[in-house]
Amino acid sequence: MKLRFALALSLAVLVLDQWAKVWIKTHLMLGEEIRITDWFILHFTENPGMAFGFELGGNWGKLALSLFRIAAVGFIVHWLIKVSQRESSKGAVISLALILAGAAGNLIDSAVYGLFFDHSYGQVATWFPEGGGYAGFLKGKVVDMLYFPLIDTQLPEWLPLWGGRPFRFFEPIFNVADTSISVGIGLMILHQKELFPKEEEAETAEAPSEAEQIERQDPPASAV
Repeated sequence: MKLRFALALSLAVLVLDQWAKVWIKTHLMLGEEIRITDWFILHFTENPGMAFGFELGGNWGKLALSLFRIAAVGFIVHWLIKVSQRESSKGAVISLALILAGAAGNLIDSAVYGLFFDHSYGQVATWFPEGGGYAGFLKGKVVDMLYFPLIDTQLPEWLPLWGGRPFRFFEPIFNVADTSISVGIGLMILHQKELFPKEEEAETAEAPSEAEQIERQDPPASAV
């Protein structure tokens, strides 16, 4: 039951992530935005790298990152199966399910978006363009759109070094998959004892009990 729940949760988050990305990709040009509020903006951007807009540049960097994502998804699936079979809490299972959904979501972008869509520079992308997509397999870009500039102000003049400069928090633009990974990591920290039990068991097994320590220090006298 735990595994079914985890896979259902991962699928739900993955569908939401891909729906949001496809909608943005097919409705906005690169750099366009929809302002929901002053601090909640849908801003269409793409990055060839990691979460929250961090980049690993070059074609080799994109390929290496895509291959890493494939390996990560496989590892997380294996880990999720093992954890769901143990006496683990639902929180521990959810943490891996969310990380799996996020990793798979960004993997889909980098793996096939370059094949399915044309570029978004000065135009709204279309599905399966006649001239082919904007990039090859595993070399696509990740679609980001969630932008929360909660604070947009200017630092006071009296502040050393940075005085008078504009200040904005939070600047990174991300997506549903990035959010899923971040929440999953947070839950993982809370449930780390359930997710990493072998380390603790190994430490317990290596440490001799009090009775064993006494026997080693004072062996019984041999019979005369």
